[in-house]
Amino acid sequence: MSSPAQQPVEHATDARAQGGALPAASTALNGLRVLDLTRVRSGPTCVRQLADWGADVIKIEAPVDAAQFGGPRSGPDFQNLHRNKRSLTLDLKSEAGIAAFRRLADTADIIVENFRPGVKKRLGIDYDTLSQTNPGLIYASISGFGQDGPLADRPGFDQIAQGMGGLMSITGEPGRGPMRVGIPIADLCAGLFAAQGILIALFERQSSGRGQWVQTSLLQAQVFMLDFQAARWLMNGEVAGQAGNNHPTTIPTGVFATEDGFMNIAVAGEVIWQRFAKALDRADWIEDVRYKTAPDRSKNRDALNGEIADIIALKPTAHWIETLIEAGVPAGEINDISQVFATPQVRHLGLAQPVTSQERGETELVGQPIIMSRTPSRIAAPPPTAGQHTADILTEIGYSDDEIAAMKASGAI
Repeated sequence: MSSPAQQPVEHATDARAQGGALPAASTALNGLRVLDLTRVRSGPTCVRQLADWGADVIKIEAPVDAAQFGGPRSGPDFQNLHRNKRSLTLDLKSEAGIAAFRRLADTADIIVENFRPGVKKRLGIDYDTLSQTNPGLIYASISGFGQDGPLADRPGFDQIAQGMGGLMSITGEPGRGPMRVGIPIADLCAGLFAAQGILIALFERQSSGRGQWVQTSLLQAQVFMLDFQAARWLMNGEVAGQAGNNHPTTIPTGVFATEDGFMNIAVAGEVIWQRFAKALDRADWIEDVRYKTAPDRSKNRDALNGEIADIIALKPTAHWIETLIEAGVPAGEINDISQVFATPQVRHLGLAQPVTSQERGETELVGQPIIMSRTPSRIAAPPPTAGQHTADILTEIGYSDDEIAAMKASGAI
């Protein structure tokens, strides 16, 4: 049985498919126009959330910018970030280009940008300027370190934010130095928080009729994502360190080698601890003074993990997964990425969705991880070619064919 994430969007109107618009990715954000001024990853991550839920997203690109910071348009990264969008090439450094952008901005609900803080003001496309003629505009800015303050002008980069935001100090094995995580988590979280801020502003606009400036940064996102580790410092003065694959507070939790590979085991709380001990045929651990309470297990973590490792190594992963799950103990395989997408549950949830790429042909991209009962998301259109919708979009805001031709001749589009 297919999941809701795999079902086609209902009521995808023909109207959106006319005049250069795209088929609807969802009906959830139908009617919203988004101008995408973003580059690299954090901004495109934000805008992807809006595009995938049905907003009319217009990706604004420089006319000569064939190369992208994230790699070529045919690359997996670009393809995954820029689906469900239209493309308008526009030279924002030209008089005609900036005039066209301002006219387009008056029709927009949302603008998303991740320039350095001073760039938008120099171009005259900052929130204060554009909101004078479009008071309902929601303007989202993503930066490395914030729009003001002592570090505002520093260039932002994911790994820099991981380090400055504390994540690398708690990632990796003790004694082996700081370690980045395997995905650009500061970029991704900043983009997701910006999208959340936009949706909050949209909801508030229903009552006030006014837009607002939404701001976040890689540093803010990374510090927020420290979560309980940050709270341990703020409330108890505890500075967390690296714990490798061991959970810093829930013991025993970590990676254990089986007869044929590796697995994760998570033992949280006394009830699950007792189930775990019995499942390993070590009920004696329950009354062992070294392991009887959570503080005891924390103090004697290495000894306990060593005893567990000796037992787990005797049988294959599948045996232990079945045994522990049946006993009510959380456990799971450690998959590589090919194994992730072969997992029956991942396939059932429809996380890999088909698309016909203009550069690559039939392929798959990662779909949204949210299932909606009435307004599901789909990948309705592949990433656009550069400027694919330029003439259509300019026509929509009142430009004549002659004016468009003149702009093209001047290099403004």
